[in-house]
Amino acid sequence: MITVLETSALNTVQDLGRSGYRQLGVGTSGAMDPLALQVGNILLGNQPGDAGIEIQTYPFVIRFEAAGSFAVAGVDAAVELDGHPVLPWSVEHAAAGQVLTVGPPRRGARAYVCVAGGLDVPLVLGSRSTQLRGGFGGLSGRPLEVGDALKTAGGPASSGYGALPPAAALSRPCDRGEGNVVTLRAIPATDYHLFTGAARDRFWQTEWRITPQSDRVGYRLKGDPLALQRPIELRSYGIVPGIVQVPPAGEPIVQMADANTAGGYPRIAGVIEADLWRLAQARIGTRIRFAQCDHSQGVAAMQPIASYLDDLRMMVALYRGSVQRRAPLTSGTQA
Repeated sequence: MITVLETSALNTVQDLGRSGYRQLGVGTSGAMDPLALQVGNILLGNQPGDAGIEIQTYPFVIRFEAAGSFAVAGVDAAVELDGHPVLPWSVEHAAAGQVLTVGPPRRGARAYVCVAGGLDVPLVLGSRSTQLRGGFGGLSGRPLEVGDALKTAGGPASSGYGALPPAAALSRPCDRGEGNVVTLRAIPATDYHLFTGAARDRFWQTEWRITPQSDRVGYRLKGDPLALQRPIELRSYGIVPGIVQVPPAGEPIVQMADANTAGGYPRIAGVIEADLWRLAQARIGTRIRFAQCDHSQGVAAMQPIASYLDDLRMMVALYRGSVQRRAPLTSGTQA
């Protein structure tokens, strides 16, 4: 059991999302940065889809009512256990009564607190993710509040190892030499041809800025408006995270984890799945640039991520196996 001692708005319980219900109007939800959540779960020996806490407003403070191991992934931030610094992206063990504090990040936007065994909240439509717009999932379908108690499934005690953050392990040539500009690979979408040639060129050449009107539903971008060749009304269509829509004002919106299930604005592009975690970790005010790719390149971009996670699983298994083999000797047992 853990108890929330301090929290701000919109910190929620999330897993990898609620798939298979979009045709019923139920969005996927889930972690904005599913890669970070998976890393935290792998480090702890959890199942990939176990639920953790997504933090997007700081500081966040919890108390462990029972001993348990944990990992904080997603950001580079000041993390403390009873006032003593601990490393993000690593496994630590907390004794009963100890207090974990996650301060504002130096890099990144969203932190994920994962605990051994995952959070034990009810499954709703196959997921423990909080759906804020629908008011279900997570803890009563709402953001976490001071005094909330969250059950943990529990697991073996672990500590002393960690992961190389994805931003370092999965760095790309386009990530170097551009300051704080985040490059996102995107595929031209169904309605791409409806925009003027100048608008299409501008979409790829502009450094768009993430506006304060951005949230888990979508990121609104600021820049020179994109114009259609002529006014048009489209039939509603299904939406998935990553779709870049252009409303009448001409400034794009990138659909995110809590994306609407249907919409009708023209679609100019789709951010590839492999880069959505990078957008999730971009703060308000960050500049982003879109780089054009095709479907095959988008599929291939998932391979480095899969390899990174596989290597991490292997490392954790080897480390935990080594610790288990040494345990009789360190406990003083004689052969």
